[in-house]
Amino acid sequence: MNRLVAGVVGALTALPSATACAQTWPTKPVRIVVPFAPGGGVDTVSRFLAQKLTEQLATSFIVENRAGGGGLLGAELVAKASPDGYTLLTSAPEFSINPSVKAKMPFDVQKDFVFVSQLTSGQFLLACHPSVPVKSVRELIALAKAKPGRLNYGSSGTGSINHLAGELLQSMTGIRWGHVPFKGSGPSLIGLMGGEVDFSFGSTTSLIDQVRAGRVRAVAVTGPARYGELPEVPTIAESGVPGYNVTGWYGLYAPAGTPMEVARKLQTEAARGFNAPDLRDKLIKAGNEPVVSTPEVFEAFMRAEIAKWGRVVKEAKLTLE
Repeated sequence: MNRLVAGVVGALTALPSATACAQTWPTKPVRIVVPFAPGGGVDTVSRFLAQKLTEQLATSFIVENRAGGGGLLGAELVAKASPDGYTLLTSAPEFSINPSVKAKMPFDVQKDFVFVSQLTSGQFLLACHPSVPVKSVRELIALAKAKPGRLNYGSSGTGSINHLAGELLQSMTGIRWGHVPFKGSGPSLIGLMGGEVDFSFGSTTSLIDQVRAGRVRAVAVTGPARYGELPEVPTIAESGVPGYNVTGWYGLYAPAGTPMEVARKLQTEAARGFNAPDLRDKLIKAGNEPVVSTPEVFEAFMRAEIAKWGRVVKEAKLTLE
């Protein structure tokens, strides 16, 4: 009985302490771990975030790149960090894919993190080499069915979001085409322009100049709405594959156990920074629409993404060591 009373008293006395911690947080520099190399999309967005949070909260937010393991190395570091709000994680869609494609995970995505906020949303462009006689998704489907297994598409690597974008299209249309993984989005783009692959799912920002120069042909965009810079290019969903929707996004996380008051303060400040006109314009020009959702909305989104890609991975029978 004494232990029970002591436990209840301890829990009750901890509540004001957690609230007080959230009210004073941050009182020292905060690390934002990016589990990829410098220079990529998530790194760029993370540095925008760090700059705004530093300005708004008068405390240094420092980006730390910890690449390795397809994003697992940096994420594991954060999962094991003290849940005090001073070590955060930003990551990409692969964070919701890894639980399905990795044979062994060093952490549980759904249990070991607080989902602070989705930060941005973007989409991909399905493009083909000019030599491929396809100008629409319907023509792609017809050609792929006429030549099963003979067309191929490139991606930035096995298990990447643009790899699974092709697997999802295959699943929803009944086509059969080959997948060619490259070591990164840059080599994938070079492979498409050089005719090594017939198609590719690339970011809108990386492909738009190549489309305008005639080096590749835009077929469709993967998201729920057309891309403002290429309004004449339809979505895959409106091109004969209703329900198809693949978006690229970046999210902000903290270790499980981080006080929700801290998570809400982070989300509020991130929203304030990302909705500032100067940063909003930069993000949109880079193909990233600011989202900055609440922890509850982001958690629901993440769970839906994990389930969605789990089904695609299971059907494609993909597993990575």
